[in-house]
Amino acid sequence: MQGADNNIASQVAGDAQRHLAIAAREAAGAADLPGGADRAIRRIGVVGAGTMGTGIAMTFASAGYPVTLVETGEQALERGLQTIRRNYAGTVAKGKLDAGEMEARIGRIRGATSLDALADSDLIVEAVFEDMEVKRAVFERLDRIARPGAILASNTSRLDIDAIARMTSRPADVLGLHFFSPAHVMKLLEVVRGVATAPEVIRTSMRIAREVGKVAVLVGVCDGFVGNRMVSPYTREAHFLLEEGASPQQVDQALERFGMAMGPLRMGDLAGLDISWAARKRQAPTRPAHLRYCRVADRLCESGRLGQKTGAGFYRYEPGSRVPIPDPEVERIIEACAAQSGIARAPVTDEEIVERTIYALVNEGARILEEGIARRGGDIDLIYVNGYGFPAARGGPMFHADTVGLDRVLERIRAFHRQHGELWTPAPLLERLVAERRPISTYQAVR
Repeated sequence: MQGADNNIASQVAGDAQRHLAIAAREAAGAADLPGGADRAIRRIGVVGAGTMGTGIAMTFASAGYPVTLVETGEQALERGLQTIRRNYAGTVAKGKLDAGEMEARIGRIRGATSLDALADSDLIVEAVFEDMEVKRAVFERLDRIARPGAILASNTSRLDIDAIARMTSRPADVLGLHFFSPAHVMKLLEVVRGVATAPEVIRTSMRIAREVGKVAVLVGVCDGFVGNRMVSPYTREAHFLLEEGASPQQVDQALERFGMAMGPLRMGDLAGLDISWAARKRQAPTRPAHLRYCRVADRLCESGRLGQKTGAGFYRYEPGSRVPIPDPEVERIIEACAAQSGIARAPVTDEEIVERTIYALVNEGARILEEGIARRGGDIDLIYVNGYGFPAARGGPMFHADTVGLDRVLERIRAFHRQHGELWTPAPLLERLVAERRPISTYQAVR
């Protein structure tokens, strides 16, 4: 029996690999877009020398592009340049880069403390704090400085690209280039197409993405685009499961055994819990009051537990260590939040943890496809395998749903809807594809 199970798993992994290879070829295609000739990209500008900005600068420098990296002050700029040197030195120490090439790459990056230094850049990527007013100041200034025809890109992970484009007099030149952290390591790049973005700007960006070694996926505008919009219900269910009786380590370990590179709570601690907290506070005024809301993550942040960077989040961490250690204080916070919400805690199975989180991804992915935010089911799978640690052997969440059986997945979503209410309303596209006996991983949206 064990041998038969291994054979089935091997066949699924092979099918998943073929699916992802086809999806990658299809996602790369943007040459059919109408419009003028591709734009020439010779020099790159990056605004912001923090974690994202330095990684983006390294990405382009490593591919041979001269880069101008801008920060507001000398100290912040010097920290960024030292981070770049330290990152490259780490690669040399691992034997993956020689010292001469390291110096050549570093030599392609010049620092500046004025946006005026970007006047000769052909592509400028903004990587400043995730706040619309901060970005407004940058883009209004870039609009005055950048040469005609320069592409202006935002690395925002959630904010409205169309609103950013309207801050300029050249919305056709604006789009999103959502790199994933660390940008010089992670392969995924969401290329976010605004309503006014010129076709040649999209084509050029997709081409440059491939040149710098990224898996580029073209997506539309919504809060969180594809990847982060889908991760919201995934983490929502993980937090609900804590209130219902699971521990952080049970949730993470169940999903890691499923094949995720990292469980959602460990992932939150690594990224910084304040990032999603800021998004929740921004969304609070429009959040329907009748919908269930878990306060556990908010309480952690309010108590100063922001993840690994503060030594405590869903877990605690010893100084200099990334090893998550279960913390009784977190359990007390979870119990208090459950009591406040009137939830009687009880044992939760690993199977329910996996189904609740993964099927939340599938249901939201179906909505995204129906809205045309993603062009194909395979695009979503590429995003999750390359950006969110979804196991490649399972082919991505949409392919996994087809493997399980889309009808069975819908049946479980309907059961969760009956049990947990409106947040689990089945996506209409999911119901339609099941009725038509069509797969979702090869579904192509009309746009």
